[in-house]
Amino acid sequence: MGKFRRNFKIIKFAAVVIKSQIEKEKKTIEIMIQMYCRKLHNPENQICQSCLVLYEYAEKRLENCQFGENKPTCKNCHIHCYKPDMREEIRKVMRYAGP
Repeated sequence: MGKFRRNFKIIKFAAVVIKSQIEKEKKTIEIMIQMYCRKLHNPENQICQSCLVLYEYAEKRLENCQFGENKPTCKNCHIHCYKPDMREEIRKVMRYAGP
């Protein structure tokens, strides 16, 4: 999948086949961070620097997950791979944009 875009447009949902669970989670977190940043930081559809850093950190955590395709949801994982400050930031995003 492509890198997070600094100048993103309004998200359009389409039927896209995502082959792996990790790729699906990357796309999900990208959309959640976009929603969060657009509403709380930067309504001009430009991702702010702190949200970009958070996305890149989350992407790296997903790529290096020791469970690979058998990865549980972060909430149900017994290994917390996020640093405490980043974990708090991603929780804020998930509380805002999650189901």
